[in-house]
Amino acid sequence: MTDQIYPAGLLLTGRKVVVVGGGNVAQRRVPALIAAGARVHVVSPEVTPAIEGMVDEITLVLRGFEPADLDEAWYVIAATDDTATNEAVSIAAEERRIFCVRSDDATKASAWTPAVGRHGTTTVAVVGNREPRRSAGQRDQILHLLREGELDVELDRAPGVVLVGGGPGDPELVTIAARHALASADVVVADRLAPRELLDELSPEVELIDVAKLPRGRSAAQEFINEVIVERALAGKRVVRFKGGDNFVYGRGFEEVIACRAAGVPVTVIPGLSSSIAVPARAGIPVTHRGVTHEFTVVSGHLPPGHPESLVEWDALARLRGTIVLLMGVDNAPAIAAALMAGGRSADTPVAVIQDGTMPGETKVLSTLATLQDDMTAEGVRPPAIIVIGDVVAVAHPERFGER
Repeated sequence: MTDQIYPAGLLLTGRKVVVVGGGNVAQRRVPALIAAGARVHVVSPEVTPAIEGMVDEITLVLRGFEPADLDEAWYVIAATDDTATNEAVSIAAEERRIFCVRSDDATKASAWTPAVGRHGTTTVAVVGNREPRRSAGQRDQILHLLREGELDVELDRAPGVVLVGGGPGDPELVTIAARHALASADVVVADRLAPRELLDELSPEVELIDVAKLPRGRSAAQEFINEVIVERALAGKRVVRFKGGDNFVYGRGFEEVIACRAAGVPVTVIPGLSSSIAVPARAGIPVTHRGVTHEFTVVSGHLPPGHPESLVEWDALARLRGTIVLLMGVDNAPAIAAALMAGGRSADTPVAVIQDGTMPGETKVLSTLATLQDDMTAEGVRPPAIIVIGDVVAVAHPERFGER
């Protein structure tokens, strides 16, 4: 006869939970128990380095299991690789009427660990009759449907503004939280660098407001953006401000926060993967590398060196030895390269220009400070592009620059 499962959600906040064993299984279970607020006791003669690193968050008992370890516990996980120890844990738990999970033999356990996933405020837990892989697969299918909006659930549609960073452009690099916010929106206010494919997934009744800012072309004023998100929110709408990269890395997101606060509009922030790091990484270029650079600096290049409104100390930047990641710098790249060389950077400093990073049309131009202007002109580089300056480019491309 197949065991019948009675599903229940455990509230473990402030309650003692014992994990017997300190290996990989325990390493997977302990963080979730900590996140649930449990008072976690780990009992094992040896533990993994990761568990040892949690010593400030758990009670660690470095010895073999003793039945008294379960006194006052609410839940126990037997996670050793020794059947006899797991059996002793199981017996001690049964005597104390404590539900016990067995990592070695679920048929002898009084509880099973489900395959768990979360989407927004929804928790999905699947128990597939002692078939962990099947359970995990079914959980992943359900989560996929939730994230794609193909499975309807009650969403948080409270009026207000959600500032969503959409990452560098590839829709696969958008966070789960960002997808959840988009699925809950009444209004989406999007710029041109937000992942465009995701707009096609919006429900037909969602109002889409285009606030693109085109280089040397039409551009929605920030004041207009502030006004429209506040206006729609005050009208009882849930507004998602959807932009590329991260809200607070040259995204002017905090100006929108200030506008919402001034109008008494609730505002929350969902960070995005910043293109300053994600684009070089996808292109195979590290922004730091051991023995090569100990720092990287992200700089806006929308104003050239010497401009009266520029806040960048280009001479000081030139004296640094680390990586420079230049955003919004295509037009001013030649002037910036000249300023860096004038400030002391070598003319043969490696440079990579990554256009349309993470997108299907991504291209990469390898150059140096001295030849940057000619190379960008020859390759027809246009925005958006990320410019990486420093020896990390040579680390990624020794065939072009030699070993560094």
